[in-house]
Amino acid sequence: MPDSADIEKSIVKKYKKTIWNRFIKGIKEYKLIEEGDKIAVCISGGKDSMLMAKCIQRLQRYSDVPFEAVYLVMDPGYNTVNRMQIEENARKLDIPIEIFETQIFDAVVNIEDSPCYICARMRRGYLYSRAKALGCNKIALGHHFDDVIETILMGMLYGAQVQTMMPRIHSKNFEGMELIRPLYMVKETDIIAWVKYNQLKFIQCACRFTENCTSAEDGSSNSKRQEMKNMIAQMRKINPNVDINIFRSVENVNLDTIISYHKGEEVHHFLEGFIKKM
Repeated sequence: MPDSADIEKSIVKKYKKTIWNRFIKGIKEYKLIEEGDKIAVCISGGKDSMLMAKCIQRLQRYSDVPFEAVYLVMDPGYNTVNRMQIEENARKLDIPIEIFETQIFDAVVNIEDSPCYICARMRRGYLYSRAKALGCNKIALGHHFDDVIETILMGMLYGAQVQTMMPRIHSKNFEGMELIRPLYMVKETDIIAWVKYNQLKFIQCACRFTENCTSAEDGSSNSKRQEMKNMIAQMRKINPNVDINIFRSVENVNLDTIISYHKGEEVHHFLEGFIKKM
């Protein structure tokens, strides 16, 4: 079993091209980490947030840009087995976690309408609040490239809109706080490869609905997001670059070919400019 030094070394050696370089590219391209930042690295106990924590930990050690990081674990009501798994992984990876407890799982367990959405909103609120109390100006979440692509597709197919999971956003409810996604350009298949190579085992969701399911190696489930994963996997058989093309499509939006769009409360329709030219 690799030790923490070997596990960290694998990120910048064996997986330098697929993980470390893409992590650094996202940080630089979207200016996710800036001088003087104090970042709450939010660890759920899954593979993505644990990898993110190791990447940020190494970056902090060698970066020319000085910043602080705290490694925050919110316990929303994990059972004993999953709580111990998180603590054990933190020791194994040499991540100095700070755990605080909430009762979110108890609060949402009997909610029938969109419990996962409410749970996610509550989690984020608690993380922002704790991070701000610790003097942080940013929270970092472990969403990766595949999450971005799946969000775009879900928005189109189920939300009837074109929207993107952004690499950084301002908090609407916590003034002066931002949310950043350092793994924005890292693909899930490469994260899974890193996990397998280092013989690691992480929890998945572990809420009241799934707490008996420790992390599947591929992170699979029966959710709408899993439906998007399956759809992309099928499309990739025809076009291996389909996920890249989906991402680039929201980087290269041509407003002259959009029927209508809105920015905040302001709505625009193509006929506005069309009629002026007549």
